[in-house]
Amino acid sequence: MERNRLLTKLLTLCILLLLAACGAEERHEHSHEGVTYTCPMHPQVVQDEMGTCPVCGMDLVPFKKGGKDQSLQLSENQQQLANVTTIAVGSGAIGNQTYLNARLALDPAHTHLISSRLAGRLEVLNVKETGVDVRKGQALYQLYSEDLLTLQQEYLLMEEQARKLRDGKRFEELAAAARQKLLLLGQTPAQVDQLKRSGKTAPYVTFVSPGAGTVAELMVTEGQYVDEGTLLMRLEGFDRLWVEADVYAQEAAGIQAGTMLHVFLAESGQDMIPMKVDFISPALGGGSQTLQIRGSIQNPGNLRPGMPVRVSLPAKAGSEQLSLPVDAVIREGNSQHVWIEVKEGVFEPRSVVTGDESANRVAVLEGLSEGERVVVTGAYLLYSELILKKGAHPLAKQ
Repeated sequence: MERNRLLTKLLTLCILLLLAACGAEERHEHSHEGVTYTCPMHPQVVQDEMGTCPVCGMDLVPFKKGGKDQSLQLSENQQQLANVTTIAVGSGAIGNQTYLNARLALDPAHTHLISSRLAGRLEVLNVKETGVDVRKGQALYQLYSEDLLTLQQEYLLMEEQARKLRDGKRFEELAAAARQKLLLLGQTPAQVDQLKRSGKTAPYVTFVSPGAGTVAELMVTEGQYVDEGTLLMRLEGFDRLWVEADVYAQEAAGIQAGTMLHVFLAESGQDMIPMKVDFISPALGGGSQTLQIRGSIQNPGNLRPGMPVRVSLPAKAGSEQLSLPVDAVIREGNSQHVWIEVKEGVFEPRSVVTGDESANRVAVLEGLSEGERVVVTGAYLLYSELILKKGAHPLAKQ
């Protein structure tokens, strides 16, 4: 009996040693293949062997760093934890509105370039830095000019001659011409009237802003000598802003100058501002099949040039096309892609071309076939995970 028990123990020990050797050989082969294991939820966890995540307890999955395979494999439990859900692509109507991505731009009609109309010295510069808001009629700078002093003297002389002479019609005309010249050089009617009443010349003349705006650029400093025509500053008005959007030619067929549209702020998607179309480009944009439409909107006070907005267009009634929830499409720069479940638990990114878009759904023109299963929640998690694991954009190898 004792001899039989000893033989059984020796046999068991040999089997365990053989299994350990096989496991080591298998791990060695994986190591040569460059296969490692990571957690789908915590990609910073990387191990050379199968196991569970020390952070969340999920089963680790194999991957090759920098491999060409762009797929991700998740178990059912992992999909639930990551909130990954899919739907089958189908046809349907997008809705009664189409949304265009647009941007805000400065309205040139509300931009003022302030230049010196006379040669002289800037005695006082009332605005000394950019970003300052200026109201219409506000003093901008004070200029000393010998030429302006001469014109003021000429104007006072003509007015005096017109009063003294019985037949002073000719001097009245000359006085009116001298007054007009002063107005053209930037003096206000109130300043010229004050000059006439006082009869005293004022070589230091204050020039005021022709409109309201924000100082966007300042080209001079106080005490500087300037020539006639020297650009002093640029004021940009934000009371009204342009809205520029690109629209496909077929969608622009029902739009003309004067058409009323609605602008939605991109960050909230709720605030709506009416816009009348003022311009439709007569030719397609270079390298694209789109036309630019433009209108202007009243700034409620929180908008700035360059901000993204959306413009709503009426869509074709009852149009049927492949569509997805908006959140299923991942947009990065000029590229768009979705995640496809190619087989149970295996997901791959695929490039798509989108079309009409409503508040909740977007049409897919290229890249998908009806019936394919697309990730609608958790897509950004898959995108981020693959970036971390592969170190490249999901479609970089395609």
